[in-house]
Amino acid sequence: MRSMRTVLVLVVAVLVCIWGNVHLASADMSPTECKEERKLAGNACRPVLYGQNPSANCCQRIRVTHVECICPYVSPKVASIVRAYGLNKLIKKIEGCGRAIPHNFKCGSITTP
Repeated sequence: MRSMRTVLVLVVAVLVCIWGNVHLASADMSPTECKEERKLAGNACRPVLYGQNPSANCCQRIRVTHVECICPYVSPKVASIVRAYGLNKLIKKIEGCGRAIPHNFKCGSITTP
């Protein structure tokens, strides 16, 4: 059960970063920096998994987390969990942060509608 919860937190972080219209780094992020960004995004956006709207802190993470730190973790398994949770439901929550969702953006095993 704990591993499923960890995957769901990662899913929220992934969606936050994909659909938050995040910026790409001008320089490569180190593995340590990427790990920290994933942790911060996951912690900030965890309540979204339980049906809450994104907090101000979660919305801030949407705007600053780097795509290249998240997309490599979007496996087919993670993508199936996203679809089971409700892709459109998560998209609406992220749009609530005032961020546009790119159409046909591919990140790992997910392509936005």
